[in-house]
Amino acid sequence: MKKYTFTEKKDTRSGFGDGLTELGRTNPNVVALCADLIGSLKMNQFIKENPERFFQIGIAEANMMGIAAGLTIGGKIPFTGTFANFSTGRVYDQIRQSIAYSGKNVKICASHAGLTLGEDGATHQILEDIGLMKMLPGMTVINTCDYNQTKAATIAIAEHEGPVYLRFGRPVVPIFMPDYKEEKFEIGKGILLTEGTDVTIVATGHLVWEALQASEKLEEQGISAEVINIHTIKPLDEEIILKSVQKTGCIVTAEEHNHLGGLGESVARVLALHHPTPQEFVATNDTFGESGTPAQLMEKYGLNSDTIVAKALKVMKRK
Repeated sequence: MKKYTFTEKKDTRSGFGDGLTELGRTNPNVVALCADLIGSLKMNQFIKENPERFFQIGIAEANMMGIAAGLTIGGKIPFTGTFANFSTGRVYDQIRQSIAYSGKNVKICASHAGLTLGEDGATHQILEDIGLMKMLPGMTVINTCDYNQTKAATIAIAEHEGPVYLRFGRPVVPIFMPDYKEEKFEIGKGILLTEGTDVTIVATGHLVWEALQASEKLEEQGISAEVINIHTIKPLDEEIILKSVQKTGCIVTAEEHNHLGGLGESVARVLALHHPTPQEFVATNDTFGESGTPAQLMEKYGLNSDTIVAKALKVMKRK
């Protein structure tokens, strides 16, 4: 089994900031908007190099979405930046009516998603944003796993025509994916990380690293796990999932999101239509979050490698 290691840890939001800086140097149509969270979204370098292409909207997220939609009419490619809760739940009407309905080329970039926002607590920890955004017609939804993948995705979505929701986070996590110059980020294409024969583990975002750790723990028990990194929730790479479950006969989905409306339910739809397969979910269970350190919260809500192992053992008995 292929083993993944890391030499450095970094927050995924820094990948967004560095990707945006790169776009500032290479694509003159890219502009950035922020809702009073420049530091949190790591936009400082882009602003320093391109002050005339940055708009500080302040704590007026709905206004930011409307302005972003308008900027596309003149051929600009706006990247909006704020916390995931304020990028989706707070401004859903504006996204639906001003961006999605008319297919505006806006890139909605959301940091501090899920439980790993940590100490700010439940009001800021959105766990339903993937569901909200994937239901919007024409909206591409991406949830990246580490610094390198977030940087690569940020650069890639500038070339994609149409609205995009890019979801990343606050915590420092291992960097284990290749640099964007080594491996091009392909929207809608899952990545086979490890090959296996006994159980498929499909993970997204911060749970990808946990899935890899789970696969090593399962290997110690003589179980061969296939791990797939699904960075694009919509459009979903159905082919890579179906090919895997036809071999393994069971699947575990893992995400830092509510089990209602997330990656797991998208996978379940694919399986129900094409290849009914036993499935277990690693996700939050129809709940809000709470204040705590990211590590404490991931442990309490079962979003870790130990839970993935337990669900893998459970689903294998259902084959």
